[in-house]
Amino acid sequence: MAEFPSVVLCGFMGCGKTAIGRFAARQLGMEFIDADQYIEQQAGISVSEIFNKYGEKGFRDREYEAMKELSTKTNCLIASGGGAVTFQRNVEAIRQKAYIIYLDTPFQDCCERILGDESRPLAVSSTEAELKTLFQKREGVYRAVADRIVENTGSLNHGVQELVRIICELPIQNNA
Repeated sequence: MAEFPSVVLCGFMGCGKTAIGRFAARQLGMEFIDADQYIEQQAGISVSEIFNKYGEKGFRDREYEAMKELSTKTNCLIASGGGAVTFQRNVEAIRQKAYIIYLDTPFQDCCERILGDESRPLAVSSTEAELKTLFQKREGVYRAVADRIVENTGSLNHGVQELVRIICELPIQNNA
């Protein structure tokens, strides 16, 4: 039986990984998993609480375990956290079985969605200028690790259709 390989979406906070990923997965008949929500379920507390209780390192260790586990699935679309692929161990874990697709979204679009969002520890503790610096630092990493890039500069529907098109172009895995 032919199956889509798993795909991990990367990009800055607020770029649309969850929104676009959920709709694209539905269209393709794939399972959708938001990695941050998965980490919260495993830990029994929110990402913000993980950061407060265990620090960023505690969160990143949980994120690594999630990436190792989730990327081995087939027919699954995974929305990673904004910083997940900035850690080489996560990229290596993902590349074992899955593809990485970068949702390239302009900073201003991301910023409008995340400023003041209490569920995003880095967005709450940063100014717009600090977020822009982080965005610029991460953008090159996203491009470098991505197998494919979705130019997400239009509507939600446009982003979904571009992602669906790109996933359909990926090699299919044949499992007998």
